[in-house]
Amino acid sequence: MKKITAVSLLHYIRLFYRSVMLLVLLIYYVVGIRIRGNGTSLTRLIEMPAVIWIVWAVYFAEMLFRFFPSRYESPGSQKQFASKYIKSGRTDIVIPDNNAAVLVLLIWILFNMIFGALHMAGIIDDSIMIILCAVYSVCDMICILFFCPFQSWFLRNKCCTTCRIYNWDYAMMFTPLFFVRHTYLKGLLVMGLLLMIRWEVTFYRHSERFSENTNEALRCQNCTEKLCIHKEQLHRLWKQIDAYKLKRTEELEK
Repeated sequence: MKKITAVSLLHYIRLFYRSVMLLVLLIYYVVGIRIRGNGTSLTRLIEMPAVIWIVWAVYFAEMLFRFFPSRYESPGSQKQFASKYIKSGRTDIVIPDNNAAVLVLLIWILFNMIFGALHMAGIIDDSIMIILCAVYSVCDMICILFFCPFQSWFLRNKCCTTCRIYNWDYAMMFTPLFFVRHTYLKGLLVMGLLLMIRWEVTFYRHSERFSENTNEALRCQNCTEKLCIHKEQLHRLWKQIDAYKLKRTEELEK
């Protein structure tokens, strides 16, 4: 079994602390609002500098680092940088998932408009929208580490390294903040949108950096993440578990 790379390890660390933050928000919401009937408990949490400002700073720092090349970030988010571009000598730029990216954007907007409409109708409040962001943040890591519906159902890209929309993640994660009343929280959405805009501008100015045909950095032999190997190990483990269950069932039926 091959070791987990440093980049993959950072993904697991993010999954852990994002899950903890989601759990904290859920506990405050369920205990404070649903059980105790205190409708302002989560609002007080949002206004507590010792809690929410740390969460805000963590996500802001994550996004800030994305603006610069780093060996500790996923190569999927780094292909926009000239320093990460390795010329292959070919000129045939192929982006097979470009049209699918537009479809993903439309679906995401429509999906979140449902929550926005419920929010504007007063059915759900800022608390739910913030919890929704936390859910998205955990799902973001699940997409990278385990299963990504955008990759499997729409983009059909071979891995995260070649993903057309990799740096859309923070803008998508904080989409619900468009509807909240807390201005400083909307700053996270603005930062995520800036990342997405820079990504798109770079894509249309330097498409060669986003194509495996023209950028050797996107090829398997140059990958520093090796998530595909890790996912293969997980798939093998699941198959072994299924095989063991089947064997035990057959033994019990004898």
